[in-house]
Amino acid sequence: MSILETWGTWIAAYQAWFWALGLLSLGTLLFSAIVLPWVLVRLPADYFVRRPVRDWPTRDPLLHGLLIVLKNVVGYLFLLAGIAMLFLPGQGLLTILIAILWLDFPGKRRWERWLIRRPGLRDGANWLRHRYGRPPFELECDESDA
Repeated sequence: MSILETWGTWIAAYQAWFWALGLLSLGTLLFSAIVLPWVLVRLPADYFVRRPVRDWPTRDPLLHGLLIVLKNVVGYLFLLAGIAMLFLPGQGLLTILIAILWLDFPGKRRWERWLIRRPGLRDGANWLRHRYGRPPFELECDESDA
């Protein structure tokens, strides 16, 4: 059996996986082209320097808990998509930044600031904001509120 026949057999055996990876790749490409600019442009320029606001639109404890769970589920979906985009087409680091913005965990502010201060990530985020007529992110901050 020749090498081409072996490869052909292997590709035929895993054809469903190739289709799944191709669709995932297309999905992450569309995600990075549509959702990431939408989120990054809508963040306030002082997001990384101001204290976080914990106001929720409701005082109902059940609805409040549901909103927190929903926000974290969306954050984990963004995180998984970002990790996938590190290997597939898409803006993996920017998507991971968006995930971190949505998730709740100890040390979140410090981690967000560390990420946005990475030159490639900061430049990419500010380029998108500039493209849509928004000011760049402000990065000077007091570390005591981290």
